[in-house]
Amino acid sequence: MLLAFGLSACGINNVPTLQEQAKAAWSEVQNQYQRRADLIPNLVETVKGFAQQEREVLTQVTEARARATQVQVDASTITDPEKFRQFQEAQNQLSGALGRLLATVERYPELKSNANFLALQSQLEGTENRIAVARRDYISTVQAYNTELRTIPGRWIASIVYPDAKPMETFTATAGSDRPPEVKF
Repeated sequence: MLLAFGLSACGINNVPTLQEQAKAAWSEVQNQYQRRADLIPNLVETVKGFAQQEREVLTQVTEARARATQVQVDASTITDPEKFRQFQEAQNQLSGALGRLLATVERYPELKSNANFLALQSQLEGTENRIAVARRDYISTVQAYNTELRTIPGRWIASIVYPDAKPMETFTATAGSDRPPEVKF
């Protein structure tokens, strides 16, 4: 009984607890990406009806969505830097295509006046905000997990009790994201 109490107070469960929290946070990131992927076809179809002349932008959005949904990273592969980078690049391409679509919308007042489009645009903006929050939460939980693996006594506990525990990947900013996007009309 005394040994069980001593082990529970020493942090032996921190590694798996933090790992599961990070996996859950990653699932939320994927959930928000899926929400965006589900919303885009509706947005594209609505815009198509009003902006036939902008097929190129709509095609880019559709293709970027297809690429983004092809690259899958699940909780078992978030420790693989290459798969994580591929997933992040696909999502960044989709974000760029969506940005071009929203800039296109600004050029056409008749699109902005369509109630359906405004509702979908609002949903998309909300989804992008949810993705940002989910990413932030994931980064925070991965930081706690990775810190546990790199500090004492977590490092000792992980090496003895959880030898397969590896640091997880976090998101990095897209190259050039430190500059505001240039919008020209």
